[in-house]
Amino acid sequence: MKTIIDLFESSVQQYAGNTFLWEKKTDRFEPVTYAETKKRVYRFAAGLIRLGVQAGDKIALLSEGRNDWVIGELGILYAGAVNVPLSIKLEERNDLIFRIRHSESQYILVSGAQLKKIRAIINECPLVKQIIVFDPQSVYEENERLFETVLTAGDQYLEANEAAVIQRSRAVKDDDMANISYTSGTTADPKGIMLSHRNYTANVEQAMSLIHIEPEDSNLIIIPLDHCFGHVAGFYSFMAYGANVATVQVGRSPMESLKNIPLNIKEFKPTVLMSVPALAKNFRKNIENTIRQQGPTAEKLFKHALKTAYAYNKEGFNRGGFGQIHRKILLKLYDKILFSKVRRALGGQLKFFIGGGALLDIELQRFFYAIGIPMFQGYGLSEATPVIASNTLQRHKLGSSGVLVEGLELKICDLDGNELPLGEKGEIVVKGENVMLGYWKNPEATKETIRNGWLHTGDMGYMDSDGFLYVLGRFKSLLISSDGEKYSPEGIEEAIVDKTRYIDQLLLHNNQDPYTVALVVPDKEQLKKHVQHLHPDLSWDSREAKELALLKIQEIINQYKSNGIYAGEYPERWLPAAIAVLPEAFTEQNTLLNSSMKMVRGKIEEKYAGRLKQLYTPEGKNIINQANLDAL
Repeated sequence: MKTIIDLFESSVQQYAGNTFLWEKKTDRFEPVTYAETKKRVYRFAAGLIRLGVQAGDKIALLSEGRNDWVIGELGILYAGAVNVPLSIKLEERNDLIFRIRHSESQYILVSGAQLKKIRAIINECPLVKQIIVFDPQSVYEENERLFETVLTAGDQYLEANEAAVIQRSRAVKDDDMANISYTSGTTADPKGIMLSHRNYTANVEQAMSLIHIEPEDSNLIIIPLDHCFGHVAGFYSFMAYGANVATVQVGRSPMESLKNIPLNIKEFKPTVLMSVPALAKNFRKNIENTIRQQGPTAEKLFKHALKTAYAYNKEGFNRGGFGQIHRKILLKLYDKILFSKVRRALGGQLKFFIGGGALLDIELQRFFYAIGIPMFQGYGLSEATPVIASNTLQRHKLGSSGVLVEGLELKICDLDGNELPLGEKGEIVVKGENVMLGYWKNPEATKETIRNGWLHTGDMGYMDSDGFLYVLGRFKSLLISSDGEKYSPEGIEEAIVDKTRYIDQLLLHNNQDPYTVALVVPDKEQLKKHVQHLHPDLSWDSREAKELALLKIQEIINQYKSNGIYAGEYPERWLPAAIAVLPEAFTEQNTLLNSSMKMVRGKIEEKYAGRLKQLYTPEGKNIINQANLDAL
């Protein structure tokens, strides 16, 4: 299978009557078979050709996940064109204008909910000839037309020109571009990652070497489809197995769509879910809140059940063993009375999660492993289409990023590009058919990232003697002490945030400075509750209340230092000696988070340069200072 078209045709041939797509538009999920999907894909491809779409044309796609997102992409590819998938989280007009103009998109496929964004900028996108809208509109502006009318035009074109449509799709070659997928834009100009048909089909084959899926398996796609993780892990791998996928019911607002996720999981009952840390943390929070509402006895029992499971499971590969019989018996009971009920809230059919995006905290992995739905950390990046490694049911070590996919070479290199021996930390560098063609219209960045066929990921990690990859964070986000020693901060940042309810976000900083410092986004509501618990009559607006809140934040950080309950988990020199409390969160709206919900460190450090500088003064080193009091 060299092209995505080959992959789809092969699946339709084998699984024509199987359900491929599910969608909930009214009160229930409705199925669409592989054969029915193919008909709609051909109709749309023919409609595009009739519109004047040429092989190699770029078509931007801006929409929530839905059946027609998948059909839209396949139709674009069958017409020999290139899909430019755009994130619905893009709110700034400049972000959309840049991507549409830079990609040279001549057509836009858009949902009704996203149409207003396109209408607001269309005059600044002179190359765009047509806008195709998924949902009916009361009024169509110039050059706008309904998706269904393109399908109808496709029907008419197919009657006389079916051979021409088939010929167009068969002319697509394996190294032809399928997508231009834009990076999250941590700099002014995001890069367009060129992914070929073979990049995708190779990565599907590679993913299949690790994760086996049955035709009966189902996936509710809760991750964005504009990202290649959503493509490969979301629907192309399921397509290859003849399995089925559903998309989250689209709400009237982004918040409503988000609220539909737990409801849809419960009613659709998927067997597999792809997740990112932010969603996984929400699932855990909801589970713990539900248990808490059942009273102190239930909460105490649940905590004991988790503690027992953690002790028995260890890191997964070493679970059980001699002397664990008593825990095994106890866990069977806990599973019956507690964990099975928790699983029912998640549909009751889930076999496992696959976690992508940022690093999954090991505590989070232990939690889901304990309740009987393992959450396996994987590793990849868009430039590798994206899957590089993953833990699986058969082979897993919690805390690692799993074993490599087949058909991929990996080495760990030092700063000069020299390969390091097993177990040593360095940059992760990979080579395989899944490595991108390059960055669209950016030969300099391509040359810097792909050297002699090897993709330099910019991520730091090492391989252990059992063949498991450990990813430690970004090379570029390293803390660098005054003596030149380097350390990746992500693990510490995530551990501190995950183990407390008083801190929402945390960024560590040390750029050859005397000591490490931190920028902290507090959870003000939880701090208010803490202060109220200590002094019920104390007003939050008083200085005394704010000082108590700041001392609580300091106490949390001190838990990781000598004599603290987490002492020794991390080298003390990388723990913050001074803390700046911030008045607002890092969000996508203020551009301090990217669309993968990762902190844009450069922008954060630039915005708070003054606060960081102050942390290296005697006043700043004391957590009770005016800037911190004002932030609360």
